[in-house]
Amino acid sequence: MILKKVHFWCVVTLICFLADTRVCADDKPSGPHPPAVMTEEGLRVHRTGLLIDGHNDLPWQVRQKGDSSFDKLDISHIQSDTQTDIPRLKRGGVGAQFWAVYVPAETAHDGTAAAMAREQFAIIEAMVQRYPHDFAFARTADDIERIHADGKIACLIGVEGGHMIENSLVILREFYDRGARYMTLTHSETIDWADSATDEARHDGLTPFGESVVREMNRLGMLVDIAHVSHDTMRDALRVSRAPVIASHSSAYAIAPHNRNVPDDVLRMIKDNRGVVMVNFYSGYVVPEAARIMAKSFELERELKQRYPDEAQYKAAMQQWLDEHPIPRGTVYDVVDHIDHIVEVAGIDCVGIGGDFDGIDKTPEQLDDVSGYPYLTQALLDRGYAPDDIHKIMGGNLLRALRGAEHVARELQQSEPRTTTPP
Repeated sequence: MILKKVHFWCVVTLICFLADTRVCADDKPSGPHPPAVMTEEGLRVHRTGLLIDGHNDLPWQVRQKGDSSFDKLDISHIQSDTQTDIPRLKRGGVGAQFWAVYVPAETAHDGTAAAMAREQFAIIEAMVQRYPHDFAFARTADDIERIHADGKIACLIGVEGGHMIENSLVILREFYDRGARYMTLTHSETIDWADSATDEARHDGLTPFGESVVREMNRLGMLVDIAHVSHDTMRDALRVSRAPVIASHSSAYAIAPHNRNVPDDVLRMIKDNRGVVMVNFYSGYVVPEAARIMAKSFELERELKQRYPDEAQYKAAMQQWLDEHPIPRGTVYDVVDHIDHIVEVAGIDCVGIGGDFDGIDKTPEQLDDVSGYPYLTQALLDRGYAPDDIHKIMGGNLLRALRGAEHVARELQQSEPRTTTPP
């Protein structure tokens, strides 16, 4: 999450339809791109698919802005200070949503991470119970399809950070039993068993206990999520995992050079693993110059914290730098650039959507909130993607990965006992 935690340029699409349904990246000259124009075909393609978004931080916003109460923050009505509510989810054609169990990484320092995570589970559970005509819990790929066929939004849970299990496989199993179907191995800080993308590395990836976490997630049927982790942690997770691995809300490093994004060698590993990179909508991870500014801001953050022990002084200095270095928003076509690259390196079966709404404060134009997904479908059509491939990107690939994790779990549970390795 960005709320938690460029010289402007875009690219113009030249429509050059190829036999494999995509335009040539080399034929895209630089320059501002006009907005995507919704067509009847774009709406038809969007409505006939199943959109599964990999990451949404609304539960944390309900905690922070609504005192954990849906009486105070009633998402059955359009909300002015969130990016998500039920009317806009329906307008955006969302068929299934992974809701994030997020708590700040620093909770690992005082032993409150697991307790706060349980409170976030409770918020998600209360949300689904409060709006039964719109939401239903999904625990399997079959559940997602059944709930979508019933005209409701399938709700899944992703745990955003391994710090929340407090080095305990027992807590990991508890979270799975409570509905978590992926866990991001780290958040913004390196933890005892895995290095983060936005902190100093201490382990060169995963420790032996970190590898045991991945193996236990495979045994449970919980997707291993490599968003937020260091590139070495990505490589280790893919080396160890027998099930498909996802990046629930990350983009392509080759397009936007920020450590939160996935480098090409890892994309090739994901192709072999049959995993999915679910493209993030945060401008700072999508627009190339914005990513460079964001990467610099993370470096500066550590420097300023050392220079200004006083929290107020640190925040003032950091805000001044951010005000002096605004990041450009970019457009929906910048997101498609990342999809193009992931398809080129890893293949059409290895890309998905992870908007990160309500965890980010700046989005590309036409992706302002959860109602904007149809514009992404239209932009993909504009680039020459076939409807069947768009449906893979929007949700089909994630369904296949989740089924893969379920299959591996059945095999492992028949052949292997529970992992009990201590940290």
